[in-house]
Amino acid sequence: MNNMKNADLNITRERMVELLNEDLAGEYQAIIAYVVYSQVLKGAAYTDIARELEAHAAEELTHAIKIAKQIDYLGGMPIVTAKPVKTSREATEMLRADLQNERETVGRYRERIRQAEAMGEFALSEVLRGIIAQEQEHEIDLSTALNIEVPPPIEPGNGKHSSIRQDGKRETSFTGRWKAPAS
Repeated sequence: MNNMKNADLNITRERMVELLNEDLAGEYQAIIAYVVYSQVLKGAAYTDIARELEAHAAEELTHAIKIAKQIDYLGGMPIVTAKPVKTSREATEMLRADLQNERETVGRYRERIRQAEAMGEFALSEVLRGIIAQEQEHEIDLSTALNIEVPPPIEPGNGKHSSIRQDGKRETSFTGRWKAPAS
């Protein structure tokens, strides 16, 4: 469901630069998280997952470069600061944090695509579509590692989303944050 108002779609190039810089900070966050998590996951059960997270880190770097290029194209300056990275010694908690970030990223990029198309910036929307395809692959990989169904993306500003609990039942929340299934 599209909850965006026309005012949210009709933005200036300057506002798009601001939003893309927020997205770029999220890509930096993902790079850092995947690098750290891939190295601190321990145990035979996590060997393949850790290797996959290393690959995710490289893909997130590619996303960051693409977003920075679009910011420059729009006349802006790419930021250099990452969003905070959640750390933990618990493998499941790290994977859930990554999944949460991926869900938020997909939701933001869906919004950004609609905004770019309303601006007539079709190349930007195509770049973002390519990024979303990889982000959704990351969601699948993380959900598989957690042995859960892929939860829906979190749409910005919506405040409502649902997630899949470990018992397979859907749970709806109005917090704007993903509620992790009980261990």
